Amino acid sequence: MKIAVLGGDGFVGWPTSLHLSDAGHEIHILDNLSRRWIDTELGVQSLTPMDSIQERTRVWHGETGRRIHFHLIDLAKDYELLKGWLARHRPDAIIHFAEQRAAPYSMKSDRHKNYTVNNNVNATHNLLNAMVELDLDAHLVHLGTMGVYGYSTVGAAIPEGYLPVGIETMDGRTVSQEILYPSNPGSIYHMTKCLDQQLFAFYAKNDGLRITDLHQGIVWGTHTEQTRRHPQLVNRFDYDGDYGTVLNRFLIQAAIGYPLTVHGTGGQTRAFIHIQDSVRCIEIALKNPPQRNSRVEIFNQMTETHRVRDLAEMVARMTGAQIAWLPNPRKEAAENDLVVKNEKFLNLGLAPTTLGEGLLEEIVDVAKKFAYRVDRSRVPAVSAWTRDIAAKVEHDPEGRRLKSVS
Repeated sequence: MKIAVLGGDGFVGWPTSLHLSDAGHEIHILDNLSRRWIDTELGVQSLTPMDSIQERTRVWHGETGRRIHFHLIDLAKDYELLKGWLARHRPDAIIHFAEQRAAPYSMKSDRHKNYTVNNNVNATHNLLNAMVELDLDAHLVHLGTMGVYGYSTVGAAIPEGYLPVGIETMDGRTVSQEILYPSNPGSIYHMTKCLDQQLFAFYAKNDGLRITDLHQGIVWGTHTEQTRRHPQLVNRFDYDGDYGTVLNRFLIQAAIGYPLTVHGTGGQTRAFIHIQDSVRCIEIALKNPPQRNSRVEIFNQMTETHRVRDLAEMVARMTGAQIAWLPNPRKEAAENDLVVKNEKFLNLGLAPTTLGEGLLEEIVDVAKKFAYRVDRSRVPAVSAWTRDIAAKVEHDPEGRRLKSVS
């Protein structure tokens, strides 16, 4: 297939592009490289040294003989450029990663909130609009988030997208209907993913677009089969308080002798998936497209759930690191359960990669190798959800005032 990977320079987009290219597909990355500009804005860099996208694709061609094409396009701002590219190339499938992905970054300030909404929602709608105008029958696969569901405890497993409900009619009968599982976003970023769901539902119903929405858990890990092939193909590794995902952050904190930062009670239960499984799930979704004029296909793209404090304790046992209990900068429940159905991917052949010391040690090894690139002042999570929370959150870059336990 000819596949357009929107946001293919990013944390999940890059290994996905390599994985699908390795499988024999013709890959075109469309990206405005905004994630690299955000590194400059925040004054922090990927733990792993990243070459330019042009150099990365050159190395991939040298290693495999396969070409990945790069096109500098801003989906949110360059509608006509995007539409023109789609008209010329008419891809068979489109994978949509081109959204600002960090909840803390989306909550940093009013400017960051506006940027996240404008970038994410406009990118999604521009793409859908262009597909309709061009009568482009491409399968759209979107990387969403488990965060659209929120993290409240309802005492039942979260279904894959749709919830059967009974509605009482005026004459006293009860009729059955399936609705999108009620959304409950916990940040501006998560809110944009909820808006994506509504856009997808409309365009699937109104224009017959074939859409798959992947509600993904927190991604951990560094390598995939393809990124291991050459040092310059390495994936980015974020460790800072805005973009670093929780398990990867714990592992790099342990590697540099920094206390593991647990916010609040650590009772937040989250869904997780390894980066290798993430790219496999996207390939499985591509191979199983919905029919035209059917509803949006929704998968819960996760393999396991863990409480944050349990992860911290596991990493502490493995590495000897201390745990620091800090105020929670997020506005969320102190404790929550999370039970998620994920039978669709399992039934389609996914063999999950679960947490194990071997893979965790691999990440620690990567962190130790590049520890000289760490800016310790960027490790704390300081973006607060509300002003009253911000007043309570104090961090010391070296962890001297952190309340730590072995």
